[in-house]
Amino acid sequence: MRGAGGGATRAADSGGGAAARLPARLAVLAVLAVVALLFLALGEGGLAVIVSGLAGLGLCAVGVWWFLAYRGAVRLLGALVAVAAPAAVLAFFTLAGLWRTALVLVVCWAAALGCAQAALRAADRRRPPRTAPAPPPRRPVLIMNPRSGGGKVGRFRLVERAEALGARVILLDPDAPADVAALAREAVADGADLLGVAGGDGTQALVAAVAAAHDLPFVVISAGTRNHFALDLGLDRTDPARCLDALTDGEDLRVDLGDVAGRAFVNTVSFGVYADVVQRPEYRDAKAGTALTLMPDLLTGDRGPRLDGYLDGQLDVGDPGPGPRPGPGVQAPAGVPVAPGATLTSQQALLISNNPYASPDDLGAAGRRPRLDTGTLGVLGIRVESAARAAELAVLGAQSTALTVLTAHRVTVTAATADFPVAVDGEALRMPTPVICTLRPRALRVRVPRTRPGTVTPTPPMDWRRVGRLARGGSG
Repeated sequence: MRGAGGGATRAADSGGGAAARLPARLAVLAVLAVVALLFLALGEGGLAVIVSGLAGLGLCAVGVWWFLAYRGAVRLLGALVAVAAPAAVLAFFTLAGLWRTALVLVVCWAAALGCAQAALRAADRRRPPRTAPAPPPRRPVLIMNPRSGGGKVGRFRLVERAEALGARVILLDPDAPADVAALAREAVADGADLLGVAGGDGTQALVAAVAAAHDLPFVVISAGTRNHFALDLGLDRTDPARCLDALTDGEDLRVDLGDVAGRAFVNTVSFGVYADVVQRPEYRDAKAGTALTLMPDLLTGDRGPRLDGYLDGQLDVGDPGPGPRPGPGVQAPAGVPVAPGATLTSQQALLISNNPYASPDDLGAAGRRPRLDTGTLGVLGIRVESAARAAELAVLGAQSTALTVLTAHRVTVTAATADFPVAVDGEALRMPTPVICTLRPRALRVRVPRTRPGTVTPTPPMDWRRVGRLARGGSG
């Protein structure tokens, strides 16, 4: 039996390597095409394409920095530079006859990235998140906010549709703020065997904590404004009524639940600049104007606190969750090697996420978390205090010293103040120093429809050496 199992595993590995070999070789060919084109075009402006492109990108970042960090004439100048820099680069390419070279370089590099990601995905042996079949609930209770998402509850007739499926709906009164966690606990006491929310991510987290405490299935209905949690679950954000399919044809996913100072979060906890902005009462009605008014003081003045973050148990973002874990000191994708117990000092902003966001190299999963069950927190620190650092960040990306991307099991955030603003899933709060963020692995049982149009296959972190091994016929 053991031999048969080993043979099956080797066969599966061989199949994955064979499927990855062609895209890996195409990726290598595309990279070689970029190098060859640069070499052949050196005398015809190939080097000028690279230099002018990077210069334009850096100047654009400087303009954006001036626009955000200053007021008056400097802000106007920043806006002009941010717009003029890329326009000038395009004009230079056109007038110098280099636009074809630039276009071919961009296309080849995009093809190289796409093929490399396809190869890594084909060779990836990590299993997708496990699901379990789920019978229809007998006494589901759904809490709905009629104002969430600009009135999606009424626009999509969610109350009527949920009641037609046998659910009891608790409709919140917009003029009388309610304790949704208390409402959820009362529903459980009355015999609810499933809890769900049609509302924003902050409301989702409060009810999810009650569901997790009683090990009840939790339904996410994408009736919020942005619906980040629904996005990462693969749910349909354009039609929240489709989320109700979980009541009749659903399956269960086990996902992690974040905890910040005893409060649950499903997406992110923000400290620093963003958290300071959302504290202002006028932010809800004038987001852009409020941010532009406060940014100069937060970025270059003494208004916003500088933050320190202490990390415990750093792991690779690609960690598959339960099972053997990498040793200390591994390098997170797009980050720097830092041992457990690392410290991020004097940060302008810290973002702690319930599971790490995808690497910027993963074009198919940009802006989302490919997995919600890795058992790790994503940690992103930003420290941009000058136009030069802004330009460095734009040119070097995640390799810049202005940006740190790591993972951890526990993060302690401190500042030289008794308390400081915190944004938990977009909700404005103040918490006493220090604030501790942790994770409860696989604590939440989410009931999702069997058909989810937004599900993506995560791509492993970009590793060009592994792509090379796959291209040579290795297993990667």
